[in-house]
Amino acid sequence: MKRTLFGPDHDAFRESVRAFLAREVLPHYAQWEADGIVSREAWRAAGRQGLLGLAVPEEYGGQGADDFRFSAVLTEEFTRAGAAGFAVGLHNDVIGPYLTSLATEEQKRRWLPGFCSGELITAIAMTEPGAGSDLQGIRTAAEDRGDHWLLNGAKTFISNGILADLVIVVARTGPEGGAKGLSLLVVERGMEGFERGRNLDKIGQKSQDTAELFFRDVRVPKENLLGEEGGAFGHLMANLPQERLAIAMSAITAAEYLVEITTGYVKEREAFGRPLAKFQHIRFEIAEMATECAVTRTFVDRCITGHDAGELDAVHASMAKWWATELQKRVADRCLQLHGGYGYMTEYPVARAFTDGRIQTIYGGTTEIMKEIVGRSLLA
Repeated sequence: MKRTLFGPDHDAFRESVRAFLAREVLPHYAQWEADGIVSREAWRAAGRQGLLGLAVPEEYGGQGADDFRFSAVLTEEFTRAGAAGFAVGLHNDVIGPYLTSLATEEQKRRWLPGFCSGELITAIAMTEPGAGSDLQGIRTAAEDRGDHWLLNGAKTFISNGILADLVIVVARTGPEGGAKGLSLLVVERGMEGFERGRNLDKIGQKSQDTAELFFRDVRVPKENLLGEEGGAFGHLMANLPQERLAIAMSAITAAEYLVEITTGYVKEREAFGRPLAKFQHIRFEIAEMATECAVTRTFVDRCITGHDAGELDAVHASMAKWWATELQKRVADRCLQLHGGYGYMTEYPVARAFTDGRIQTIYGGTTEIMKEIVGRSLLA
């Protein structure tokens, strides 16, 4: 069935994204994978193309697109191109909402133009060596020193950690335990005491710089408090549904693409004198995956529509995130198997999709956390 989610403006935007990928990303992507980082020039090129700050008002340099379907187009095209390591989705869909909804007018004018041009690359630092999906375990703390916060602590697995010029840090600013007393502080490149550790060696998404960050007596100006003091938990909960939907969009697109290329492969590859597609087992495998993708696509598209209408809640975003990413994981494994030995070769898209996609069930909240959110809503 034909998708009805997009209109002519989205189709035109899709063509521009594809042209950008062909011109600015794909010729360089293998080198970025080898280097473990995307070039800063690529970020600036994305800014010039209008791919950064899609939802940022035009007065601050953005596109002013109050329509999440444009983000869906961007996510789909980057996913199909196998360019998961170029984290424009993280920049736009995860970090962008914090700056547009929580920043003061002064902060917006200071940060958003660079955010949109690609001059200021962003990251958000929640995870710590001893605290992942559970925010209650956060130990990074900031002491109120009158005109500034004195920040100390460590974060890990921070996407864009090496390149980031602005890092939104979740830190404990009050004496309350648990998730209370947490605030969002913006740490900027060059602040004394802010240090980056290793660019972590991952099994996939090699070009996406993922780092350890250290804060040793970092003086963060009071003007860099983002949102309300002690309000980080509420701010995070408000923005997580969009983050999880963005991951779900990427996951279903990856699964669909894998089924597409695997269908083509089994039609051409022969065994025992006939194409693999002539074997009933192979046809059943393809049929099962195609059906699961079709059902999942319907739900994810409905979530996108609901999000644009302000109706997407944490429960349905969690459903979409865990279901779509677990489907992606299953499909990647099955498609690699159907490719046989070629599926294990990194020159084949299925091999890269297998390793790049494995993180999807982990970041943004693990599958187990997503199920807990859904379960609590039903059994509270």
